Amino acid sequence: MREFEADPSHPRYHSLWLRHKLELAQHAGMLANSAMIAHGRGEAFDYLLGEKTTDSARHATKIAAAKLQDATKPIICLNGNTTALAADTMLQIAEHLQCPIEINIFYRTNERMKALINYLSERKEELGLGVEILGDSPDYSIPGLKGPRASCCWNGIGESDVVFVPLEDGDRCEALRKMGKFVIVVDLNPLSRSAQKASLTIIDEITRVGNNLLEFVNSPIELEDYQNELFIEGALSHIARRFL
Repeated sequence: MREFEADPSHPRYHSLWLRHKLELAQHAGMLANSAMIAHGRGEAFDYLLGEKTTDSARHATKIAAAKLQDATKPIICLNGNTTALAADTMLQIAEHLQCPIEINIFYRTNERMKALINYLSERKEELGLGVEILGDSPDYSIPGLKGPRASCCWNGIGESDVVFVPLEDGDRCEALRKMGKFVIVVDLNPLSRSAQKASLTIIDEITRVGNNLLEFVNSPIELEDYQNELFIEGALSHIARRFL
């Protein structure tokens, strides 16, 4: 596996570093073969956004933190890409919220699940955290959802009231909403079905969201009213203003 050789002065150094982290995760068996395609699609939208957190995205992240703090049974649900890119931050957020992390992936195999859970467990130990890692022994099925994604843990996704699901897919988002759950989605594409169907949508790149969310959950935040469509419109308006 080649070493990361990009010059820190490169204007897109962070983006190149994230790609390299995905390469390492792919090599370790954590990712599906389509992981780079999914990441590249997000990169395209991030480029349109200017590769920075917009005011509306930061506002949405603050509300997400308040909603997670206010939840009775919050859960952070991760897929392969998010685990590869933001494991440490997500573990620290879960520690602050005193909630578990559950791995739930689209292309589920025993090998991938083992690789992802082992990696999260190693990072948890390295950071000295006590976060519970779920996903290896599913005992519940999400109603109305077909395929491996439906398999989950009752004491994770099953009994949760607020689900934080970065890099979500639309089918699962809709199924979780039908269960009555508050679904927080991170998606760089403001027009995706998951972005449109979520209870709260953060249009931002996952490592930036993780850093911002960790900042917010460190102190109590008052929950405020919001209109999710305004966050989506805010992202679209930001893109339009940059290129008009």
